[in-house]
Order: sequence, then C-alpha cells, then structure tokens
Amino acid sequence: MSLIKSFKLVLAPPHRAATPFLTAGLLTAILGRLTPWRLTRAVGTVGFAFTGFCLYFFRNPRRTSPQGDNLVLSSADGRVTGVSLVAPPAALEMGNTPVWRVSTFLSVLDVHVNRMPVSGTVSKIAYHAGRFLNASLDKASEHNERNELRITLDDGRQLAVVQIAGLIARRILCDVQEGERVKAGELFGLIRFGSRTDIYLPPGITPEVLEGQTMIGGETIIARL
Repeated sequence: MSLIKSFKLVLAPPHRAATPFLTAGLLTAILGRLTPWRLTRAVGTVGFAFTGFCLYFFRNPRRTSPQGDNLVLSSADGRVTGVSLVAPPAALEMGNTPVWRVSTFLSVLDVHVNRMPVSGTVSKIAYHAGRFLNASLDKASEHNERNELRITLDDGRQLAVVQIAGLIARRILCDVQEGERVKAGELFGLIRFGSRTDIYLPPGITPEVLEGQTMIGGETIIARL
C-alpha cells in the first residue's frame, strides 16, 4: 500500500455510529482540560485519547468495488482465518448441504464497516443472542452473538453473510431489512469492537482466497459465481 493510500485510510471520515462516542470523548476531554485540578486534567487527556481511538476505529474509507454480476466480494477488512465446507446456518433455511464458508477476522485495528458481498435481495435475517468468545475461534460461528443474512441473487441462488461479535465486541449494527434490494460493495452494518464475518457461498461455488490472506472489504474478490 502506498504512503498516500495509508494516510487516506487512517484519515477517512468516521461512520455515523461513532457520533455518541466522539461526543462523549470530546466533552470529557474539554471539560477535563478546562479545570485546574490535576486529576480531572488527567481524565481530560484520557478523553482526547479515547476520541482519537474512536476516529480511527470507526473510519469509513471510500471503496471502489470491481464490476461484474458474477463476483462475490469480501464483506470486511481483515484476515481470512478459515476456508471450509460446512452446512449453512439453520435459521436461514438454506438446506443442510455443505457449502464453502470464508471467515474473515477483524482486529481492533481493522476497518469495521461491513459491505454487501453481492447484489440481490435480503430474503431473511436471523439474529442470535450469544456469548462473546474470541471471534477467530471456529466455534464462535455457533456460540457467539451474531446476525445472519440470506441474500437471494437474481437467478435464484442464495448466499449468506454473518456478522459475529467478538471477545470485546458488544454491539452488532445492521442497516438493512428483509425484502430490501442491495448492491455489491455497499455498506450494510458495523460491529464494535473486534469481530468476524462469514460468507457462505452458493452450492458448487469454490472460493478463490486462502487462509491467512488479507481482505479489503468491498474490493477483494472471494469467488466468482
């Protein structure tokens, strides 16, 4: 990555979900620094640091998605921690036939907005309250808090994308609803503060990425339909 691209990534404007955190951090920083007491001034310094962290964590860089109706794009930035054949989530009613699942782990340093992997229609959403295990563990897909979306393509095939909360994540945001038409690469949610996304490909489709590979949400091609 070039130096210019690195600066653009770090200085990207924040997602709107950052607003309450930035407000709290700035108020704490300003009030703390305006007081004459050493303790409150220290709290103000912490407020500035927290504000800086939130600006970095919630950054929402502009992405240019490759064109093509047959492409499956990564839903998130991060590292591929698993490529395996497993049955789709039962709640999404996609059958029991194993399909390829690509799991991407997002550390607290990665961009955390989620993007649609394909264009189609959100035909089902299933939310599950759960635990907060390390999201890089395979069992996180069954035990952790998660939000599952089934996307129906124009040709009738189905694909699933799952937002999974992590060890310190405590909130999954999803901005789409059942029946909504979506476009590949567009934003649909966010997970704070460390998480994972799983993509379940349609039957017969093989992923083109490997475990350990770095993903760029909305840009990296995972598979071709």
